[in-house]
Formats: sequence, structure tokens, C-alpha cells
Amino acid sequence: MESNTISAPKFNRWIPVAASIAIQLCLGTAYIWSVFQSYLIISPSTPNALFNWPASHGTLAYSLLLGVLTIGSTIGGRLQDKLKPRPVIIAAGVILGLGFFMAKFTTEAAPWLLWLTYGILGGFGMGMSYTTTIACCQKWFPDKRGLVTGIIVSALGFGGLVFTPVAEALIRSYGVLNTFSILGVVFFVVNIAGAFFINSPPEGFKPEGWTPPAPKDGIIAQSFTPSEALKTPQFYMVTLAFMCATAAGSMMIPMAKILGLQPDSGLTKEAAVAGVMIITGFNSFGRLFWAGISDKLGRRKVLLILLVIAALSIIGVSFTKAYLMLAFIAVIGFSYGGFLGVFPALTADFWGTKNVATIYGMILLGFGVGAVASSYIVAYFSAAKAFTTAFVIAAAAAVVGFAIIALLKAPKLKAEK
Repeated sequence: MESNTISAPKFNRWIPVAASIAIQLCLGTAYIWSVFQSYLIISPSTPNALFNWPASHGTLAYSLLLGVLTIGSTIGGRLQDKLKPRPVIIAAGVILGLGFFMAKFTTEAAPWLLWLTYGILGGFGMGMSYTTTIACCQKWFPDKRGLVTGIIVSALGFGGLVFTPVAEALIRSYGVLNTFSILGVVFFVVNIAGAFFINSPPEGFKPEGWTPPAPKDGIIAQSFTPSEALKTPQFYMVTLAFMCATAAGSMMIPMAKILGLQPDSGLTKEAAVAGVMIITGFNSFGRLFWAGISDKLGRRKVLLILLVIAALSIIGVSFTKAYLMLAFIAVIGFSYGGFLGVFPALTADFWGTKNVATIYGMILLGFGVGAVASSYIVAYFSAAKAFTTAFVIAAAAAVVGFAIIALLKAPKLKAEK
């Protein structure tokens, strides 16, 4: 393909990245449901919460957000292929902002309103922005695809750290339902403003002076349509591997604090709370670190390393206590973040950047299924205090993922099929 340059020579390709970082920070609220739940649902540990609901009402709200996020990612990716990123991100801001704002009208008698607003509308808006910003930035940085992907998705992980104290402070001042509405306004403004700084480069864009290096892992540059990608066995292998890979992190993120508060954990309450911050922080850093490393080592090799780390560290949590357990929790977060940084870059490598938003959105269905299934599995076994059983299941899933990635080869040229 002939090398192209940007139509506006003075345009700085880091501008869309900066705008995408701001948007992804807002999307990081997907990781702080436990903050909202502690003020919403009455339990032995939260007797002053707002509603006398069963805990399953909260689990459903969070599961809907994660599940619908994957649907929004696919639809948003498809739309941005046709309409360009800007209108899709604006629409995402409207949907996400409206979802969180309308959650303030939830009542004890109408939990379905929280499921509809926070869960369905919020998840759909998040998904539309998520893949669209990733795909746009990947197109601007064919020379640093893994690194820029890591930067974008690490912002989402870091958003959990940023918005945890922000949400806590707002809830104490204005109440939990009003906090939803305030955050909705913030998300609306950030998405709309950020959208005006995000645009795609000319098709076939290459940075000045950059020559594509020799491909790793047998990858040959080519662009697949979504329907063509669905006809490749690699699509299903990557989707299943993604589902297996996320099991350890999906179990540990909601359980870190609970594990630390167990009577025999050897940790103080403050240290248990720190466990939540540790896994969130390492989750964010892992996205950036491993995605950048994958530019040098290759995506497949990095994923194999991460799957070994995930399997060993989740088993390690089962047999350790106190601060060694916190260390294993940090490693789980580090590997989990790596998966979320490397899989988007692998998708672009295999099927091209032209339709990567749509194709990665479809692959995210694997992540969504894995995340929701893992949260229910760990909730079931934690009720029986059988944490080890849940973690063995997660380790087994990582082993399955390792086998899939070990067998994975890049799709053949379309002309060879």
C-alpha cells in the first residue's frame, strides 16, 4: 500500500490520544460498582444503606453493565466504520450521561430502573466509546500499535482509582443517587468535548519516515471485513482465549477486599481496603506495560507469559495469607491488565485496523461472558467459603487459554482461502 501523509501537516497525532484518555478515565467507573453498592444495598456490613434489596439486585446491575458494554462495543464499532468516530462518541456520551443521570430516580420499589439506566444505558454508552477510541488511536500509530493501545486502556483502569475517592466524596455530600446524576453530567461533557478532538487519519496513513518492520508470528498486513473475520477459525480461538484469560482478574477484582477481611487472612481492615487499590493500580499499569512489550516480543508470546502468570498467581492466593496474599493479588491485577492491553492489538494485527472497532467489539463478547460468569462463580463459592474451588476453576481456564494461544496462528491471506 502506498504511504500517505496527514492532510493537515501540523496536526499532532497525540491529540486524539489525549482526548481518548479523558474519555476512558470516565469509563473506569465500570470498576467501582462496589462503592455504589455499599451505599445502595443494606447488608450486615452496610446497615445504613438506602435500599433493603437482596445482593443479587446489585450483581445484576453490574452484570448488565458489563454484558451490554460488549454489545455497545460491537455496535459502536460498526457505526464508526460507517460514520467516523466523532458522531459515535457524541452519541455514546449522550447515552452514557443519560443512563447515569436517570439512575437518580431509582426507588426501592423499582430496582428495574437502576438495571435499565446504570446497567443497560450506561453499559451501552461505555461500550460505544471504548472500542471507537481504541480503534481510532491504533490507526494513528501503526508504528506503536501495542503501546498506544496500552495507553488508552490503562486510562480506563486508572479511572477506577480516580473515581473511587471522587464518588466517595460526592456520596457523602450529596447522597448516592444524586452522585449518579452528577457523574452522568460529567461523562456527558467529557465525551462531547473529547469527540471534537478525535478524528481518523487518511486511509493507509503511515508516519513520516516510518517503514513497517518485518511481521512477527507470521502476521501479514491485510484488512478483513467483520463477516470475513467471522469465517476465520482464529476469530473463535481468540474470543475463547480472551474469555479464559480474564477469569482470574474477573474473580479477584470484586473479591480482593472480602478476602482481606476474612478472620484468618492476617490483614487489618486498612490493609484489606488497600488490596482493592493495589489490584486496580496494577491492573492499570499492566495494560500499558504488557501492551508496549508486545510490540517487541510479539502478541502471542506475551499472552502465553501472561496466562502462566495468571494461573500460578490465582493458585498462589489460595495458599497464602497476609501480605504475601496481597502480592499475589497485585500480580493477578498486573496480568489481567495485560490481557486487556494485548488482545486489542492482536485483533488489529490479525484482521487489520480498518474494521478493528467492529471486530474487537465482537471479540469482547468473550470477555463479557467470561467476566459475568466469573463473577457469579466466585459469588457462589464464596457464599460457602470455598474460595479455593473458585480459584482452581480460574487457573484451569488460564490453562485452556494457554493451549489455545499456543496453537494460534495468524489468518491466511484472503486470496489463499
